[in-house]
Amino acid sequence: MKKFLLVRQAHHGLVLVALVGSSVMLTVIQSPFNVSALAWVSLVPFIWACRPKVKIKPLLITAYIISLCYWLGNLYWIYPVTPTGWVAFCMYTALLWPMLVVCLRYCREKKIPLVLAVPVLIVGAERLQGLFLGGFFWRFLAHSQYTNITLIQIADIFGAAGVSFLVAMVNAMAAELIIAAEEKKIFKIGIFLKVGLVCGLMAATIFYGRHRIAESEKYIEAGPMVASVQTNVPQSVKKSHMASEEILDELLQNSNASAKAGAELVVWPETMVQAMLDPKILAFLPPSESDRLFDEILRAHSRNTAYVLAGAYGGTVGTNDDGTVYLAKRYNSAFLYRPDGTQAKEQYSKIHLVAFGEYIPFKASLPLIFKLMMKFTPYDYDYTLDAGSEYTVFEMAGKEGQVYRFSAMICYEDAVPAIARRLAINKKGEKNIDWLVNISNDGWFVRFKDGFDKLTAGGKTYPSTELSQHAAVCVFRAVENRLAVVRSVNTGISCFIDTLGQIRNGYVAGSLPHRAMARTGMSGWLVDRVLIDKRTTFFSRHGQWLDFCCAVCFVCLMIMPGLGRFLLRKGPKNNRKAER
Repeated sequence: MKKFLLVRQAHHGLVLVALVGSSVMLTVIQSPFNVSALAWVSLVPFIWACRPKVKIKPLLITAYIISLCYWLGNLYWIYPVTPTGWVAFCMYTALLWPMLVVCLRYCREKKIPLVLAVPVLIVGAERLQGLFLGGFFWRFLAHSQYTNITLIQIADIFGAAGVSFLVAMVNAMAAELIIAAEEKKIFKIGIFLKVGLVCGLMAATIFYGRHRIAESEKYIEAGPMVASVQTNVPQSVKKSHMASEEILDELLQNSNASAKAGAELVVWPETMVQAMLDPKILAFLPPSESDRLFDEILRAHSRNTAYVLAGAYGGTVGTNDDGTVYLAKRYNSAFLYRPDGTQAKEQYSKIHLVAFGEYIPFKASLPLIFKLMMKFTPYDYDYTLDAGSEYTVFEMAGKEGQVYRFSAMICYEDAVPAIARRLAINKKGEKNIDWLVNISNDGWFVRFKDGFDKLTAGGKTYPSTELSQHAAVCVFRAVENRLAVVRSVNTGISCFIDTLGQIRNGYVAGSLPHRAMARTGMSGWLVDRVLIDKRTTFFSRHGQWLDFCCAVCFVCLMIMPGLGRFLLRKGPKNNRKAER
């Protein structure tokens, strides 16, 4: 008996080590560590640990605790914004590992091939990540491969899910080989067939990737010169509104330098212009109001200079019964100023708002829960923004009379495949724009010290892992839709991503470092030529079909074990009734 208990404890110890091993590997495969090769085996210990012989309750508890530690550690950059929200969100997201445990054990009990079950479950779990908060498209297996340009070309068919599916399948095959070796079934014909399937899919993926890269020269042409301006403003300074004029002055200086270097379009980061620039609001403000003054400055700046895409606030007005007006809606928006000194009638208001960062759930439906949720926010007042609804297309004229079309994604919208896809294609299934812009304020996730209590030089900046991971996620929007992406981000990383998903180093002119991923925690600018790809992709036309199918399968597999136990319990009763 004592020997049995020792063996059992040792086995539980191996399971614990296996789960910890997977969590460590899943951490280091992502940027900025970039040990991407480990992604192909990172799930093997986890799959091995989900053994039918292991007692389910201890396994679920262990999986949840390790998953919680994984998310708390890797989302540490949320902590300074909202400590309570950070803990609550990680506790919610950590539930995915126990759910995966249940599904994987069921598949192994029913002898469902792991090379099929694991990729379906992993992609399904990624799609369900943060489901009730609008989705949290972060730290996918695919994102670890953002520098593997050949491999990620399949995203124009399957989206990022296709890359995650393939990586998970290789993990499953490795786990199958280990399990088969333990059971002395390594030379079974089924194993050889599975190896052949995985190797064939890998070969097909590499062939397809090389083909898409080789043919790109026929479809890609040079577009206009575009500038990306990067600020380095602490969120505390921005929130105080004490340095609005200084921030604008710096933007104007970098913008002028960009225009002198040949930029036809200059892009500024999200909400760095701390004013309402919506004409519907400005019309009700007195001439001396700072919002009106900022608008006039932008009009004067763009006149005979360049197109300027500025991130600021928009809104709509409502009228009370007594005829007085009030701010009815408030948006996070992008406004385009033209070289003739006018503001374009088109404006884009952010559609996919970030829970707790830009809105608080349950405000109208469940007021009591809303009051509780207020404790999870970085402010002590209701700062809720309204979501936009229009997938706006901006137009600009080139120096030779061409008309270019582009759209903007604000903040984490570049992490949401559906947003980029809706902007990329029209209702007829035709390509709608020439490139995408991402304006963001990642200053929330950078730590400032020594001299940054106000907008002054000389302080130190400590960027978090969020900055490089945000850029890595954006890579997949470029490949999925064959659209270049121009990123302009407060605190970084501002860069150009081409239609093959390459984050381009260097530029035609600029003051930021030549290596794109080094552009963190600093201000500056860069000018380069944006590339235009004429290809329209399968993904743009059909969307996240693979994600959806895998998510449905994941949910079904979650239900099956419980349904089976329920039917077993009911079975004997029904049999006894039949006997009577």
